[in-house]
Amino acid sequence: MLNAVVFIVPPICLTLAALTDFLEMKIPNRIPAIMIVSFFAIVPFVGMTLVDFGWHLLAAASVFGVCFGLFAANVMGGGDAKLLSAAALWFGFNISLFEFVAFTGYIGGALTISVILLRANWEKLATVGIRLPQTLMVAKKIPYAIAIGAAGLLTYPNSPLVLAAVQNIP
Repeated sequence: MLNAVVFIVPPICLTLAALTDFLEMKIPNRIPAIMIVSFFAIVPFVGMTLVDFGWHLLAAASVFGVCFGLFAANVMGGGDAKLLSAAALWFGFNISLFEFVAFTGYIGGALTISVILLRANWEKLATVGIRLPQTLMVAKKIPYAIAIGAAGLLTYPNSPLVLAAVQNIP
């Protein structure tokens, strides 16, 4: 049952965040909250040492600190900061976190260029029948949860919790 939480909760939350950000340009607070609460709920049962738990907390706090600075500078949205921090809690402070953050940056750059091109050509797309969410076309921000979700789905299988859960499958 605990393996199911490890395998299901973060991917579903990251996917839902990406979809809602794409469609509504918002990330509901309940999505990172579910990730955080479920992490704390399973920690006592997955055999995580206190030191490892501390590294996971440090990862989330570090990512939150950087994201809060970007939010204060009006470079990043608050929902993106919360989602990245909640995801970092699941990754822990190790190479998989750095892969996650790097992929988020790469995918986010490609996403930003794509959205700029879509916004510049949305009238042409509409004439050929391609409809995009109006919020995406008129907003002045990028739905960065798409990049966060994609990077999370690509790198989460290499995270320590997933690898430990795979080893515990009978």
